[in-house]
Amino acid sequence: MSLTLFFILLVLLCPTTTKASDGATLPKFSAILIFGDSLLDTGNNNFIPTLVKANYLPYGQDFPGKIPTGRFSNGKLMSDILASALGIKETVPAFLDPNLPNNELKTGVCFASAGSGYDDLTTVNSGVIPVSRQPDYFRNYIEKLKEVEGEEKANNIIEDSLVLIFSGSNDVAINYYFGFTRRAQFPNIGGYHDFLQEKLQDFVKELYSLGGRNMLIAGLPPMGFFNYDSQSYNLKLGALLHQLQASLPGSKLVYADIYNPLYDMATNPLKYGFMVENRGCCGAGIVGGGPFCSPFIPVCANPSQYLLWDSIHPGESAYRYISQDLLENALPQFSQQR
Repeated sequence: MSLTLFFILLVLLCPTTTKASDGATLPKFSAILIFGDSLLDTGNNNFIPTLVKANYLPYGQDFPGKIPTGRFSNGKLMSDILASALGIKETVPAFLDPNLPNNELKTGVCFASAGSGYDDLTTVNSGVIPVSRQPDYFRNYIEKLKEVEGEEKANNIIEDSLVLIFSGSNDVAINYYFGFTRRAQFPNIGGYHDFLQEKLQDFVKELYSLGGRNMLIAGLPPMGFFNYDSQSYNLKLGALLHQLQASLPGSKLVYADIYNPLYDMATNPLKYGFMVENRGCCGAGIVGGGPFCSPFIPVCANPSQYLLWDSIHPGESAYRYISQDLLENALPQFSQQR
C-alpha cells in the first residue's frame, strides 16, 4: 500500500498520432515500462508473498469486468490511463505466470510493486519488491524480448519506450515519519530527501544502462501536515533531473508533477465533481487501505464523487484528472529536441 495522497512482453504501439485533450500532439513510444509503487502497480504483488495486496473486492469493482486485479483502486490507475492515451492497449504485471507463451505479445509491462520505495529499508517488513530490485525483472524481460524480436530490434524497442518512475511517498510517510532508523540517521528531512534522490539517481542510471532513454519521473504528492516537505523534495527533484539528463547523452528526463493536481483537487473538490475529499469511499474513516477496505466494510454509493478510494489511494476519477494533466503538460516535452 502506498501512502500517497495526503498521505511479458510489450512491443507494439498504435501507429496513429495521439493528442492530449488540449490538442497538443503526443510523442510516439514503442512501449511503456513501469516502475515504482501502488500508484502504478497493476497487480505484481499478487505473485509475491506479501500481505500488501488488493486482489479482492471491493478493489476493482469499477474495473472492466469488475475484477479485483491487484490495483489499489476501484478501477484503473495512471499507468492504465496513460498507456491507453498513448495507444497502448494494456499494462501487464511483470510477475505473470511464467508459462505465458513468449510469442503472446503485450503492449505494456509493469515492474512496480505496491508498498515499494527507493529506500530498501522501506520494504523490509512488507516483503514487497523495492525499486532497487525492479530492474532485475526488467533484465529478464529484455532477455525474453531479445528471444522473440532479436537483439537489435529489442534494443530499439527499449530505447523508444516511455519509462514511468513513480515512488518516494512510502519512504517518507512510512519509513521516515513513522519509523525511527532513518529519522535518527537524518534528523532533518532534507537530508533524507537527498538520500532518496541519490538512490533515484542510481536507479535512473541503471535503467539508462539497460537502454531506457525517455523517463517520466514523479515527485511526491501532498501529504497533509507534511506538504511543505513534499514541495521541498519536488523542487530538488526538478533541479536534479535537469543535471542528470545533461550527464546521460540521448536521455530525456521529464518531471511529473502530481503534487499540484492533487492539491487542487483536495482544496477545490467541487471543481472536479468531488463531494468528499477527506476520507475514502472504501475504508474505515481515515484508516488506510488493504484489510481496512474489504467486503466487510461498507463502500460509498458513488466512488466518482470521492477523491480517495481507500483513504490512502485516489480513486479512478482522480487518477484520470492527474493523468490528463500529465498528458497536457509533461508528455509533450518528450517531443522537444533533446
